[in-house]
Amino acid sequence: MNYRDYLQQLIYKIINPLINGMVKIGITPNFITTTGFILNVFAAGLLIYACAYADHGELTYVGWAGGIILFAGLFDMMDGRVARVGNMSSTFGALYDSVLDRYSELVTFFGICYYLLVEGYFIYSIIAFVALIGSLMVSYVRARAEGLGIECKVGIMQRPERVVLTALGALFCGIFSNITLFDPILILVVPLTVVAVLANITAFVRVNHCRKVLLANERKEE
Repeated sequence: MNYRDYLQQLIYKIINPLINGMVKIGITPNFITTTGFILNVFAAGLLIYACAYADHGELTYVGWAGGIILFAGLFDMMDGRVARVGNMSSTFGALYDSVLDRYSELVTFFGICYYLLVEGYFIYSIIAFVALIGSLMVSYVRARAEGLGIECKVGIMQRPERVVLTALGALFCGIFSNITLFDPILILVVPLTVVAVLANITAFVRVNHCRKVLLANERKEE
């Protein structure tokens, strides 16, 4: 069992009573998915609000946005769990979940990019945009591969890692906003840089994985 599976099982043990309660009162997976998306929209809106109404360099809103993004990430885990436990899995539900996951990432990174750009961190906003590109491409390569009948879950920077790194970066940026040794915005930007680099590497790793699988299949057919 790798670390992702171990952590997933640990989190499931913690949230299973909540999952069972949701199933009993009739909460649907699509409702949970939608709630998570709305939370991400709210987090992005909070960052935009900070640009308009907060003092320059005020990072409290960034911290709150990070906390909301992290909380929304739990909904991303709970929708699939509720679907399985409540026997409510459906093809449309899987599609709906994937679509709103992409929208959530777009909205979240848009809010971060906007905040960094308006606050005068132009280079850092580019890093956030590159992280967005990598995040989308990781998901796109997997979707395209699965459309060709290839299982493609390789790579270290998958959605849970991206959400946790981004959310914790923003959260701690707000918590330690009074640091004077360096610009506290770096507490957000460093994890974003890790996401930007590793997400794009993961996308190419997946492309290479698909190349190997397709070549192997072609040889078998010869």
